[in-house]
Amino acid sequence: MAIDRTVPEVHLHIGDERRTTGAGGVHEHRYPVTGESQGPVPLAGPADVDDAVRAAAAAFDTWREWTPWQRRDVLVRLAELLDGARDELARLSVLDNGMTHGIAQFTASSVVDYTRYYAGWADKVEGRVTSSPAHGRELAYTAPEPYGVIGVIITWNGPLVSIGMKVIPALAAGNTVVVKPSELTPYATEHFMDLVREAGIPAGVVNMLPGSAEAGEALVAHPVVQKISFTGGPTAARRILAGCAETLKPAVLELGGKSASLVFPDADLDAVAFIASASVHQTLAGQGCALATRLVVHDDAYDRLAEKVVEFTRGITLGDPFDPSTGMGPVVSREAQERIIAMIDRAQADGTGKLLIGGGIPGGVLADGFFVEPTVFGDVAPDSELGQVEVFGPVLSLMRFHSEDEALAIANGTSYGLASYVWTQDVARINRLTARLEAGGVYVNGASPVVGCELPFGGVGISGYGREGGQEGLMEFVRTKAVAIA
Repeated sequence: MAIDRTVPEVHLHIGDERRTTGAGGVHEHRYPVTGESQGPVPLAGPADVDDAVRAAAAAFDTWREWTPWQRRDVLVRLAELLDGARDELARLSVLDNGMTHGIAQFTASSVVDYTRYYAGWADKVEGRVTSSPAHGRELAYTAPEPYGVIGVIITWNGPLVSIGMKVIPALAAGNTVVVKPSELTPYATEHFMDLVREAGIPAGVVNMLPGSAEAGEALVAHPVVQKISFTGGPTAARRILAGCAETLKPAVLELGGKSASLVFPDADLDAVAFIASASVHQTLAGQGCALATRLVVHDDAYDRLAEKVVEFTRGITLGDPFDPSTGMGPVVSREAQERIIAMIDRAQADGTGKLLIGGGIPGGVLADGFFVEPTVFGDVAPDSELGQVEVFGPVLSLMRFHSEDEALAIANGTSYGLASYVWTQDVARINRLTARLEAGGVYVNGASPVVGCELPFGGVGISGYGREGGQEGLMEFVRTKAVAIA
């Protein structure tokens, strides 16, 4: 059956408008598999951002007056529409950034799951009574309230997941939002906005503006925006915080990672090799913030595991992401491809690791696309660039350790702190390590950060702060008012 590779026209969604042009110019979107143009993407400029924020502010007065169960019901309707559109959302996600169709199905399912989950929370945002006249004191209670207009800036590797973790809880809490998706991934979010309208969410409650960094800066700086939720890298996050400082507005930052997976001799090495290689290479071609890109292995198991990892990696097929036999697609852009290859070349030149497999750009029919071979380095120095800096590409680094303390020192030895992974059958060791690993989450024996909507996700250090997912993710979008009546 022929694959539908058509893409929708992209708009700036501002209030009840669907603008076909923006003050920020035009981005020519290229399909990462072939490098061919798929069409223009209008970019928002500061004036468009101002219009969107004003539309969101006007809609907030109406949206906050909806009862919590009305917001619950409309989010349930949105979840039903998203569920019915899973295949189309997945198709557009592949065309957005070249992710494999299997991963695209997962991201489409995630936004459905988050919408259902937070619809259930919409009527459960509750305060508490702290004193009453019955106790001879004033009536005092807390009132959780929405902030107002939330600015949401999402990155290109998984826009639907970011919408589920950011936009949906903000709406459930009673806020309105202005969302800036990356110009690199405009198609799935365009269809999401069609479903928002169809669900009956009032105009202006959700505004969507594809744009470059200029649009993001205007959104952060806007005085009406009450909070920023951002997913991206530490460099951009520092600029965002500088902008937030002007009005002292808070922010939630979900940033990068250089996560370590600690492997002890009693681990199931076949399972480790499969998951380590599949997650770093086959999950978004390594373009994921919480992937275990550092495989830190006990010396007693290192040689056996390295051999298994190379074997699994060799079996990964690059190609058309719509083809079920394809194990890995391209990276998002030519610039990303060149940056990753440059990092690989530097690692080989400075001798900080031994290239075990991959490391290049495939030829033949894939040469015009943005592909990078799945790559594994062995005996990587923990203090090297490859051991310290997020690659955000299909590169796995193996490192050795000889003691538990040394493993901890390597795992905690970067500025990041998003996730840590442990492989061992020793329950006492698991309990020791989970307490000492400096990360926002610790995942043991194949567990994953994406186990469900109810588990919060976020980091420490330059991996950011604040949490997404779970009740904690909802509470990021409310602030508490204290009320006392004498």
